Amino acid sequence: MLIVDDHALSRKGILSILSPEPRFVVVGEAADGDEAIQKVEELRPDLVLMDIRMPEVNGLEATRRIKAKFPQVIVVILSVSDDVGDFFEAIKSGAQGYLLKDMNPDQWLDYLRSVVEGDTPVSRELASQILQEFRVPAGGAAAEVVISERELDVLRKVAEGLSNREIGEELHIAESTVKNHLRNILEKLRLRNRAQLVAYAYEQGWLGKKPRGR
Repeated sequence: MLIVDDHALSRKGILSILSPEPRFVVVGEAADGDEAIQKVEELRPDLVLMDIRMPEVNGLEATRRIKAKFPQVIVVILSVSDDVGDFFEAIKSGAQGYLLKDMNPDQWLDYLRSVVEGDTPVSRELASQILQEFRVPAGGAAAEVVISERELDVLRKVAEGLSNREIGEELHIAESTVKNHLRNILEKLRLRNRAQLVAYAYEQGWLGKKPRGR
């Protein structure tokens, strides 16, 4: 893992949060986006925690450059902002997750474990903000794809910030079935991850109505 933040104190704080989890081995640190790109090329980490606000090359630009060259690297944006616009920009830049810095340490670890496992890259705090922002659909035309009622049920639960296991419990289906539904939806929409799926669904207004079928 690579930690990227322009404040040394913040990097130390992140290290202390990660220390109880042996699976997260920090191989390096960077103080800005340009250094982050260099460190990824040099160290080839599996996961990058990227501060969104940095001088010179910011976190979003650094994420775009890293994902263009190393698409396999997982990038999680770190931010003090729960602004929905920042979340959308992070996902458009290629980030797999968006982590709010004011979450408690246990939530940090749970969230990062989930991101690595491909489970739930939308925190519940941010999901709540997105729900408030998009409570009334924008009215734009939804893409003409075939999405079943059950797939839409799963999508709504993803947008609420639930994990695969929690979705399965609420819908009374197996966790493996939840994963299959998500994989099918992503394939239909040609999206890469759950965060992109949530952003797309809100932008299309799907969470207030059923998408049109062909």
